[in-house]
Amino acid sequence: MISEQQWQNAKCVCNAGLFSSLHYAIASVDNQGLPHITPIGSLMLGDLIDGQAQACYFERFTKQLPANAKHNTSICILAVNSSKWFWFKSLLKGQFSHQPAVRLIGQLGPLRPATDSEIQRWQRRVKPLRFTKGHKLMWQSMSHVRDITITEVKAVSIGKMTQQSMN
Repeated sequence: MISEQQWQNAKCVCNAGLFSSLHYAIASVDNQGLPHITPIGSLMLGDLIDGQAQACYFERFTKQLPANAKHNTSICILAVNSSKWFWFKSLLKGQFSHQPAVRLIGQLGPLRPATDSEIQRWQRRVKPLRFTKGHKLMWQSMSHVRDITITEVKAVSIGKMTQQSMN
């Protein structure tokens, strides 16, 4: 069960991770039991309901992740604050002021059409890049999302540097 404080902390780490590295890593397992990691930039975190957090991502370019979901819906999302300034300050102090990374453990749901509010939320995120050719090629026609139910939040420990930030 995820507490409200855990979820709020995880969302802060996830937002910093997205801002600094522009994606999350989602690990899944293929039908032979081998791990596979997919970079996802469209993950959108939602609300905490009865100790489980809701999220979804636009599934447009992924191939292996939906294939893996056909036989095993378990996933692990990794978000890392990759900001060089954050890491430099932390290394100087010998401790992180905030958690540097978090793992979200969950289950993939079915693929479904995105709601208007999900599309609008996504378009707000990529709006600064709407003038680019890449925006039109990649993000203009996002239409389907896959739901995720997050059942556990795990802070990433990096020894003594994370002791204070994990309390």
